[in-house]
Amino acid sequence: MEVTLHCYADARIQEALAARSALERTQLVVTAVPSTMRFVYVHGLDRPGIEQAIPTQPPLHVRAPNILRYGMMEGDAVVEGSNVVYDPQSATAPAIFQANGSVAGRLAVVLNESEGRSMTGLNGAAADELVEAVRRANCADVVVLKRGPLGCLVFDGTVSSHVPALYTQTVWKIGSGDVFSAHFALNWAVHGLGALESAQAASRATATYCQTGGVPDEAAVQALDVVPVVPSARYLAGRSPKIYLAAPFFTLAQLWIVEQARSQLRHFGLEVFSPYHDVGVGPADRVVQADLAGLREADLVFAIGDGLDAGTLVEIGYALARGMPVVIYCENESQEDLKMVAGSGCIICADFVSAIYRTLWAAVSL
Repeated sequence: MEVTLHCYADARIQEALAARSALERTQLVVTAVPSTMRFVYVHGLDRPGIEQAIPTQPPLHVRAPNILRYGMMEGDAVVEGSNVVYDPQSATAPAIFQANGSVAGRLAVVLNESEGRSMTGLNGAAADELVEAVRRANCADVVVLKRGPLGCLVFDGTVSSHVPALYTQTVWKIGSGDVFSAHFALNWAVHGLGALESAQAASRATATYCQTGGVPDEAAVQALDVVPVVPSARYLAGRSPKIYLAAPFFTLAQLWIVEQARSQLRHFGLEVFSPYHDVGVGPADRVVQADLAGLREADLVFAIGDGLDAGTLVEIGYALARGMPVVIYCENESQEDLKMVAGSGCIICADFVSAIYRTLWAAVSL
């Protein structure tokens, strides 16, 4: 199968892409720019900083039988193809596929829920209504709406189908959306599979990528042993699980990670009780009972274990005694120091993003 990458790049990045292209026996067509944009992440769920931004470039023009068109920041791509998959990749202003003059014999639009709402203006619409609005706006044959822990909704013009999210032990998030779109395009546009089957294959490939952090080949995808995330009936009915955020907050570094954890959990629609935010600091006779009351009302504990803070360990033990699930994010402590919590059934993650996702998947299943 012949593959050609059309992109913008500066001389340094072009050299690296040329080497990779030669290794993988693909074609490369580069439009030269003064500098290639650089995205800087503190962690995989962070809103990236953008370095070396450049003025908007003239659009790329591509004609081919099968095309995967990504939204780009440097410029745009005007495409014409028999089978086109379009991933707008813009949280704030996702463009309609035909807006720049692009043409497709068959068109599939792959986007996440926030992009769909931004594209259509339907902020309060149900998923089925949102998918239909995206389909109409883009004159698409297929729409794949990615919905986080709810997996994705696939509409092939006739039937809507659900593809569940898949559990992985770790989550390498950066680039996972690219992997999903690429594997959907490979199966739908190139191999001629149906939209549902293509989305299922893309979901497995993305889970493989998230688990390993590497490009998923066919053997790795087939070998992946995963189970679907199954949201509970009460979550599907609209109940938001409540997370107790157990963590020390006595230094600037500790406060930063507490803010990050609270922000990311709330971003996924979870309710968070944070002793720092919801009770504050003070003497034991004022704060302890308020903290424990918040803990009793929670469904699950997300704990930050680095430092082995005494208060956090007490909160973990209290939660375990009540039969509550506990996810612990801990990078720097030894297995010996974590022996009790590991042996008590806690989920321990040495990576922040993985810990957030493991908490999310556990919460929606309650």
